[in-house]
Amino acid sequence: MSYAAYKMMHPPTGVDHCAAGFITHSPSDAAAFSSSEAAAAATGAATSGPDGDIDSAAAAAVRAPRRVGPTPNLVVAAANVLEVYALRADAAATEDGAGGVQPSSSSGAILDGICGARLELVCHYRLHGNIESMAVLSDGTENSRDSIVLAFKDSKITCLEFDDSIYGLRTSSMHCFEGPEWQHLKRGRESFAWGPVIKADPQGRCAAALVYGLQMIILKAAQVGQNLVGEDEPTCVLSSTAVRIDSSYLIDLRVLGMNHIKCFTFVHGYIEPVLVILHEREPTWAGRISSKQHTCMISAFSISMGLKQHPMIWSAADLPHDAYQVLAVPPPISGVLVICANSIHYHSQSTSCSLALNSFSSQPDGSPEILKTSFHVELDVAKATWLSHDIVMFSSKNGEILLLTVVYDGRAVQRLDLMKSKASVLSSGVTTLGSSFFFLGSRLADSLLVQFSCGVPTSVLPDLTDESADTEGDLPFSKRLKRIPSDVLQDVTSVEELSFHNNVVPNSLDSAQKISFIVRDALINVGPLKDFAYGLRTNSDPNAAGISKQSNYELVCCSGHGKNGTLSALQQSIRPDLITEVELPSCTGIWAVYYKSSRGNTAEDNEYHAYLIISLESRTMVLQTGDDLGEVTETVDYNVQASTIAAGNLFGRQRVIQVYAKGARVLDGSFMTQELNFTMHTSESSLSSEPLAAASASIADPYVLLKMVDGTIRILVGDHSTCTISANVPAIFASSSEQISSCTLYHDRGPEPWLRKTRTDAWISTGIQEAIDSNDSSSHDQSDIYCIICYENGKLEIFEVPSFKCVFSVENFVSGPALLVDAVAHISSKDTAVGSRDATKFSVKKEEANNIKIVELAMHRWSGQFSQPFLFGLLNDGTLLCYHAYCYEGLESNTRCVPLSPHGSADLGNASDSRLRNLRFRRVSIDVSPRDDISSPARPRMSIFNNVGGYEGLFLSGPRPTWVMVCRQRFRVHPQLCDGPIVAFTVLHNVNCCHGLIYVTSQGFLKICQLPSAYNYDNYWPVQKVPLYGTPHQVTYYAEQSMYPLIVSFPVVHPLNQVLSSMAEQELGPHIENDVTSGDDLQKVYTVDEFEVRIMELEKPSGRWETRFTIPMQSFENALTVRIVTLQNTTTKENETLMAIGTAYVQGEDVAARGRVLLFTFSKSENSQNLVTEVYSKESKGAVSAVASLQGHLLIASGPKITLNNWTGSELTAVAFYDAPLHVVSLNIVKNFVLFGDIHKSIYFLSWKEQGSQLSLLAKDFGSLDCLATEFLIDGSTLSLVVSDSDKNVQIFYYAPKMVESWKGQKLLSRAELHVGAHVSKFLRLQMLPTQGLASEKTNRFALVFGTLDGGVGCITPVDELTFRRLQSLQRKLVDAVPHVCGLNPRSFRQFYSNGKAHRPGPDNIIDFELLSHYEMLSLEEQLEIAQQIGTTRSQILSNFSDFSLGTSFL
Repeated sequence: MSYAAYKMMHPPTGVDHCAAGFITHSPSDAAAFSSSEAAAAATGAATSGPDGDIDSAAAAAVRAPRRVGPTPNLVVAAANVLEVYALRADAAATEDGAGGVQPSSSSGAILDGICGARLELVCHYRLHGNIESMAVLSDGTENSRDSIVLAFKDSKITCLEFDDSIYGLRTSSMHCFEGPEWQHLKRGRESFAWGPVIKADPQGRCAAALVYGLQMIILKAAQVGQNLVGEDEPTCVLSSTAVRIDSSYLIDLRVLGMNHIKCFTFVHGYIEPVLVILHEREPTWAGRISSKQHTCMISAFSISMGLKQHPMIWSAADLPHDAYQVLAVPPPISGVLVICANSIHYHSQSTSCSLALNSFSSQPDGSPEILKTSFHVELDVAKATWLSHDIVMFSSKNGEILLLTVVYDGRAVQRLDLMKSKASVLSSGVTTLGSSFFFLGSRLADSLLVQFSCGVPTSVLPDLTDESADTEGDLPFSKRLKRIPSDVLQDVTSVEELSFHNNVVPNSLDSAQKISFIVRDALINVGPLKDFAYGLRTNSDPNAAGISKQSNYELVCCSGHGKNGTLSALQQSIRPDLITEVELPSCTGIWAVYYKSSRGNTAEDNEYHAYLIISLESRTMVLQTGDDLGEVTETVDYNVQASTIAAGNLFGRQRVIQVYAKGARVLDGSFMTQELNFTMHTSESSLSSEPLAAASASIADPYVLLKMVDGTIRILVGDHSTCTISANVPAIFASSSEQISSCTLYHDRGPEPWLRKTRTDAWISTGIQEAIDSNDSSSHDQSDIYCIICYENGKLEIFEVPSFKCVFSVENFVSGPALLVDAVAHISSKDTAVGSRDATKFSVKKEEANNIKIVELAMHRWSGQFSQPFLFGLLNDGTLLCYHAYCYEGLESNTRCVPLSPHGSADLGNASDSRLRNLRFRRVSIDVSPRDDISSPARPRMSIFNNVGGYEGLFLSGPRPTWVMVCRQRFRVHPQLCDGPIVAFTVLHNVNCCHGLIYVTSQGFLKICQLPSAYNYDNYWPVQKVPLYGTPHQVTYYAEQSMYPLIVSFPVVHPLNQVLSSMAEQELGPHIENDVTSGDDLQKVYTVDEFEVRIMELEKPSGRWETRFTIPMQSFENALTVRIVTLQNTTTKENETLMAIGTAYVQGEDVAARGRVLLFTFSKSENSQNLVTEVYSKESKGAVSAVASLQGHLLIASGPKITLNNWTGSELTAVAFYDAPLHVVSLNIVKNFVLFGDIHKSIYFLSWKEQGSQLSLLAKDFGSLDCLATEFLIDGSTLSLVVSDSDKNVQIFYYAPKMVESWKGQKLLSRAELHVGAHVSKFLRLQMLPTQGLASEKTNRFALVFGTLDGGVGCITPVDELTFRRLQSLQRKLVDAVPHVCGLNPRSFRQFYSNGKAHRPGPDNIIDFELLSHYEMLSLEEQLEIAQQIGTTRSQILSNFSDFSLGTSFL
């Protein structure tokens, strides 16, 4: 193997940065929106969003309780992933409402009139670079939007704003201070402790970025109304413009006499922007405290951007050396808070005061005595945000939430008050969202959205109505508590406690607010992945083979830290829990239908299905779904002699319709009320009256759309009063000759049908019509039905039903453009240039594009008040196109110009007003790879489900079945590999199978299943998190009894004298002087980590993780490694499987390091007392950091020495050794080869020879490298060595003693290198699956799955040369062909990052699937053109992609 591929399979989840800003809307939009929301909730009238009736909204707002103010968006960055969320709060229904609206369902306590809130995704991007720092630039005015400013490594700054026309972020400016012309900024330094830090002025006049330690870049914002040069037309008259950056200049802080900057911020309350910088004049450290202590100071500079001058206006010196953060105090107080580890100081131009947090804080001589808190707390690395203008919330390093009140009188601050509140997650960032929410972002636990209320809450009791609704956000609270991962709040024991009851009343009256909190939502995080094991699932199938065998496994990971430590079980594919299975050959479709005998109003969401209709090749079976499934085929009036094409409910579930090839039947329960036969339409040919067969059908109550075998369309129209249907051919299709390739109906239902808002005359139709409608019709659910048709030539049209008036059309849907815009709106706008450019491109390679067409369409809008419809199109090569609708009111909708129609039909002019001209769709990337050619009369593949185990989405059947779940308006794609191809799928909800599913496999088995409820599917992979309440360090898998031994540590608080005496006993006797144990020190406590090895097992029936056995370590003994090893017993000559534990005693730098090796054996009998028994224990010099078994011997790395030992059954005897340089971090073994990584000295490659019993060095890497993880990469007969390092790189080496440059084999040669952008903490070698394309290739091919500290999982795999050359040239093309977000260059991101050390670049022999994945998102013409340019075909590239994803679907 000379070539490799890199792919992230599970993107990072640990949140590094979070910020709040009005990105997608301005504050005035939000205010109007929330007031009409209040009206909708309070009066029960269906006001339509922002265009609601203002008077009723005002009246309602008077009666409603205190509402939440305008809520900004949440921007979240996790490593290289950027996400923008909208906060959706559910208003609790008030009592004085008209009673029309039921509460959506209780999801917890009601606080400030809100009963629930959740985050919904607006857009997300995977960038080619890690986000180092993030700020939101906001000018604070009501009608302008905010921009996101991001800073990337070295010194790149990008400003992003939200663009309504593409419903996504676009780059408004980029600033780069790298390269030869900016080299002087580094002043000769090569490595910097941290990347650029960026902060924004609160009034949006400028932003400042600190790069290269001492260079401050001032980014000046453009004046309002001033546009950037080069933009001809204003962006948009209607939508508000965002803040933009105009120019920038540099300030060299060294000139101002600073040399070590810790933090900086902009302060409020000055005419010009004022920058306050916290810096250290001369450095000190903890060991020099006695002589040098108060070394920090703050300086305030007034930034005059016009003159480019920055006079100092005030400063304050003598701050403690552990000051690390300055916070700007909001108006009316203004000034800054300086946060230190042991104290907090307030400073402004006129006053200052401080507060000591513990006994370590000290004051400079001669200063007044300062206030102390009543409790002891340390604030280093705390994160802070302002809840109100005088209360700041800290999230401390152990997860406590502290509230600091600034007590002031006028503008003079009198004192600071600190009080403890709840315990929560260990956070990496915290931001306030509006006036009543804050978000705790975390790298070590799930990130939380919390609602807070400063007043006394009106009712903090959970609402006890228990309705089951569709979405996860609306689940009843008890059920949702089950879903909230266990590490949300550690001290939650009951439902009540979630509402943070212990509201603290501070001792001072002026700041006595009660603040209460409720957790409203959580974003899952599985990072940091320190270690993982690959083991069998509980519901695994021992007989599976091939690809379905892969879904027997799961990845059990050590994630989290401290009290947020969890064991996370990750699965890539879903394996449903089987309830029953029946053999059922040759099935072609399956449907579950409801039947309401009377108009009894049972809750629609919870109604049980009545019949199950199963279509076989030539007949149909009908089952009744009562207590058990009973066949009633003989006794019902269904057409059971023919196979069914579709079945469903009509007329509000009163009737069932069954569509078969020759006709349709309407049934009332089991009795037929009407039969309809399809005949040829008379106008076409009166001669042949032979019946015409239907090919596919789509049902949307009360219409049924049929596509006939000859490609024509019929529609069956139902009549509610008589419950009958009649067939007709829409006039527009009777005359047209265009071939239709696929069609579907879309039912736009709800209080306010979504598509109506996108009409040009939306304000007329919604405003007046609803006022009339709402009087006579009792229900507010209105529904519009649309028919979506795709023609053979790739054109897509949307029609209103039943009038069949065309409301939306797109010329070239089949090619998958990034945006779909209505063609008529397109002509009248200024975008004509776009259309003409595409036309020229299209002629490049027309013949290949011709045979690609859409075989199936679906459009659906899932539940949720703000949800927007999705449109899916399945191409006949297996590609799934997926679009998300949005509404864009462009310029042209104001002008109302009558478009010049290319068709020349006269009625288009007046029809244009009722068109959905503001409707647009944007393409959403979706990672589905069932590459297979679909024959034209195929079974429908897409089934939409609204509630399977509380989730909603779409199921894609076929050769690689896939679940596409819709959670928070984003797709979660989970394949299902366990049963091979699936031919039919339906949802089933009855007594024995609550919200379950039925599917039929291609082998002919019908399976009734449920989704495993222990897993949370709102993640890139399904995950189950088990709280450990301690930090997990290492896990391994014992296959014989499928148990997981893992190392867990947890802090224990000891009195200081106990700690000292126990250290004295060991060997410190003479060192301890008497004065240490004097008087007041005896009351102090000291925290020690205590370690244990837990053996955990997943209980088969319950699906819960249980601790089976615990092995405690001695005091001060840290367990470093646990592994299952197979040793050959030299006395009995048998192999034994043992558990080996390596430990180290940690006792400070004065004591020589010691460690222990422990061996345990597992008991074979079930009923024995002890699961494991210790068979060997021995102390060794040096910490035992890694163990492994090498051909029946035990290899132990203790300190700087590696020893190989024989096992006699009771003793270990050393037979060989090798001296490592410093400290071994990892050991890997293949056959008789050993690879180990050293903590500073890179990797060593050894071999073991039985004859002379010696470990000899074959080769090593001569560079210096801080290894994190190592592993062998095997490709057939070639062996490569992979290592990851502390600079977030991965390198692949090989051993080639014949090559000249290897210095006669002493030196390992570089094969490939790559910057991953995350610390890779563990590699796992797994065998790749042989794929069709590579069946003749080597079978002995292994890939490495790796986990990162950001919570990402990826793989590195060997690639054969032909594929590599093809994909590498594609990758080089894509660097320029794709517009990259933030303008980042993927090639420079993947460059080996040496952090200033000397490094000779290795060959570029690794391909990056992060970049290659953009190829599938290009339009068809661009895909064909690029493929042609690199001399291959599109289908060849896509089959390489699909082979790769098949070969690496390990889980």
